[in-house]
Amino acid sequence: MQDVQSEKDYRNLEIDKVGVKGILYPITVLDKNMGEQYTIAEINMYVSLPKQYKGTHMSRFVEILNQHSKRISIQNFSDILEEVKTRLDAESAHMEIRFPYFIKKMAPVTGTPAYMEYKCAFIGTLTDKMDLIVGIDVPVMTLCPCSKEISDYGAHNQRARVRLSLRFKKFVWIEDMITLVERNASSEVYSVLKREDEKFVTEQAYNKPMFVEDVVRDIALELLNDSNIVWFSVECESFESIHNHNAYAYIEKDKRKGEEYAE
Repeated sequence: MQDVQSEKDYRNLEIDKVGVKGILYPITVLDKNMGEQYTIAEINMYVSLPKQYKGTHMSRFVEILNQHSKRISIQNFSDILEEVKTRLDAESAHMEIRFPYFIKKMAPVTGTPAYMEYKCAFIGTLTDKMDLIVGIDVPVMTLCPCSKEISDYGAHNQRARVRLSLRFKKFVWIEDMITLVERNASSEVYSVLKREDEKFVTEQAYNKPMFVEDVVRDIALELLNDSNIVWFSVECESFESIHNHNAYAYIEKDKRKGEEYAE
């Protein structure tokens, strides 16, 4: 049968990324406590397309994904991209995997168990070298230091989201990234809270007031002094309870540029 994709194209334009988006796919990821966790990912896969080719072979992306269906992880990410790059004869290959990750958390006082969802992502590009970013989205709680300072009693608090992305030298656990974020907020959030738990959480937040600026700075300081982390971005968005807008802060650092940071 005629292979239209391989026909000559005369418009003399390379395409940076061409491929497939929105593949819903069951994957297995490493779980620090349970060994493995099964979840459903949304996957995007692309390659660069040289100017002389009319199109790429879309079906090959899914074929390659099927071959690695038993384990898609940080460890074999480069293997998958290498196969994509080779089979589609491309100069670069790209893959984005976004998935919900679940951790059983115990309420802080009663110990009531419930699962918390964290949105995670593996984003990789392979050219002559591999570039991999791991990202997480963590819900937390912030309490306004200004509100606490000026009020005779009480202070406004709200749920916030911290989005953290990392490049690193050696393997990092999703759970460790989540713990890092949660300890640098006014309080963690939970799926289930009894009255005793709710009292604990609100009082804990009251004793640890933080602006979004405080959250991203404290997380950044830890990462700057972690020799395994070579690049990061961290943002915090607070869904304000007394304003009709959100508060936001962002820090990005590339430690490969030779900057030095004090303890």
